[in-house]
Amino acid sequence: MTVSAKIILKKGKEFSIQRFHPWIFSGAIQKQEGVSTDGAWVEVLDFKGNTLGFGHYQNGSIAVRILSFAKTAPDESFWINKFLHARQLRRSSGLPSSHTNAYRLVHAEGDGLPGLIIDYYDGIAVVQAHSAGMHLDRERIVIALQDVFSDELKAVYYKSHGTLPGNMREAASEEYLFGMGVVPHIIYENDNKFYVDWEEGQKTGFFLDQRENRKLLAQFSKDKKVLNTFCYTGGFSVYALSAGASVVHSVDASQKAIDLTKKNLDLNGFNTNVHRCFAEDTFDFLKDKHGIYDVIILDPPAFAKHRDARHQAVKGYQRLNTEAMQKIRNGGIIFTFSCSQVVDRQLFYDTIVSAAIQAGRQIKVLHHLNQPADHPVSIYHPEGEYLKGLVLYVE
Repeated sequence: MTVSAKIILKKGKEFSIQRFHPWIFSGAIQKQEGVSTDGAWVEVLDFKGNTLGFGHYQNGSIAVRILSFAKTAPDESFWINKFLHARQLRRSSGLPSSHTNAYRLVHAEGDGLPGLIIDYYDGIAVVQAHSAGMHLDRERIVIALQDVFSDELKAVYYKSHGTLPGNMREAASEEYLFGMGVVPHIIYENDNKFYVDWEEGQKTGFFLDQRENRKLLAQFSKDKKVLNTFCYTGGFSVYALSAGASVVHSVDASQKAIDLTKKNLDLNGFNTNVHRCFAEDTFDFLKDKHGIYDVIILDPPAFAKHRDARHQAVKGYQRLNTEAMQKIRNGGIIFTFSCSQVVDRQLFYDTIVSAAIQAGRQIKVLHHLNQPADHPVSIYHPEGEYLKGLVLYVE
C-alpha cells in the first residue's frame, strides 16, 4: 500500500501515540503534506520526522485514526491479518459455538481498527463504517473477509448511511457488497432464537453486546414477573421466559420494536396473549405499576451521544431509575444500563446512587455489568468502554 501524504505533529504531541492511543486531534497537527481527501491514508510523524504510525485522515476534531503503529506502511496483507487476529480473539472466548452463532467480529479501536464495526450473523457479515477512511476502504475489507472466511461467508452487507460523517452520507448506499442474504435471518444465542434484519433493523440488526447480561438475567427470572422496558427485539424477554419467568411484559415506544418482540416470542414458542407487549412510553407505563414486578430491566437507548447532552442524560437516567426503584416489589431485582459513551462508569454509578436516595429505599449492588469479550476495549483506549450496568437488589 503506497502512502504519500504526511501529518507532522507539534512537539510534545507524539506521547499519546507512543502510548498506542489511536486518535490524533486536529490541534496536535503542526503541518500536513499531500493530504487531499477525507479518508486518505497518511503517515504520521513527530516534529523530528520520525514515523509514529499510519492511519486514516479526516477533517474534524479527530483528524487521524491510527490503524498501524509500525514504522513501515501497511501492505496488502494488512486487512487479512487484522481479521485473522480478530477472529482468533473471538474463538478464544468460545465464539461461535453450537449454542451461539452470532457475534461481533470487529469492534473498532478494541480491535485496532478505529471507525469499523463488523457483526457476523452465521455467514452474513454486516459492515458499518464510522469514518471516511473505512468507507473508502470498504472493497479491501470485503476482499479480506472473503479470504479469511472462505466458503463460510455467504454475504457482506454494507450499512453505514447513519454512521458516516455528514458530507459522505448521501453518497453511501446501503447494499450487498458480496453475495445476498435473506432477511429476516434466524440466529442462535445461548440456544435462544432471534430474527435479525440487518436491512431494516437498528444498528446492524441486533444488539449483540447484551448477550452475557441477558444470560445473567435468566438466573433471576424463574417464577418471577418480569418487565422489560425499551425492549427493541425482546432479547431480555426471551431469556427470562426461557428461564421460567411466570409472566414477562415488554414495553417500547416503537410499534416496530413491539412487532419484532412478538415475532421473537412466537419464534421461541411463547404466547404473546399471556406475555404481553405494549407500544408505550416507559415513563408513562410505569406510573401506575406499583408492586407488580419482581424484575425490571432498564436498557434505554443512549440518552447522550455528545458531551453537550450529558447533563440532560444524567437527569434522564436518574428519573428512570428512581421510578423503577419506587415501583418494584420488595426484594425485587433491577437490571439497569447506560450505553452512552460520554457517561462514564463512575458518573453512571453516582447517578444510580442519587436515584436510590430519591426513591428512599435500601438498595444493594449485586453485579457490575459491561460489554462482552467480542466487544473488547483496548487498554490504551479506555474510551472504548461504552456499555455499563448494575444489578440491584431493592429491599
